[in-house]
Amino acid sequence: MTYTTLHATPDAATYQHLRAAAGLSAKSAEAAARGLPNTLFAVQVLHDGEPVGMGRVIGDGGTAFQVVDIAVLPAHQGRGLGKRVMEEIAVWLKVNVPAGGYVSLLADVPADALYAQFGFVHTAPRTVGMAWCGRG
Repeated sequence: MTYTTLHATPDAATYQHLRAAAGLSAKSAEAAARGLPNTLFAVQVLHDGEPVGMGRVIGDGGTAFQVVDIAVLPAHQGRGLGKRVMEEIAVWLKVNVPAGGYVSLLADVPADALYAQFGFVHTAPRTVGMAWCGRG
């Protein structure tokens, strides 16, 4: 199969579909509409012109960056597409994160092994990931 990459933020419907179909938590249309325009960098993997994978970088563009939404449709998993997304993101990070910028991500196991290939390390026990559960 032939795949191409596109450096562009997916539209809200594509974003919602890729997340849900890849097993990530669903995002509402409102959340997608508010969040996607704030993307610092995005990459999509296309097969026959259709998005089958994606990843994004969000943050303030100077001090804080977070890698999010790494998703590949199940029918296309196991072909190195997650790694391809991370390669694109890693190049962007190297060029765009200034000295002192902090890049983080939350990794589901076993995906942490993929992220480790790009220099990400576990921060526990010094720091631990936390999430606000104020809204159900």
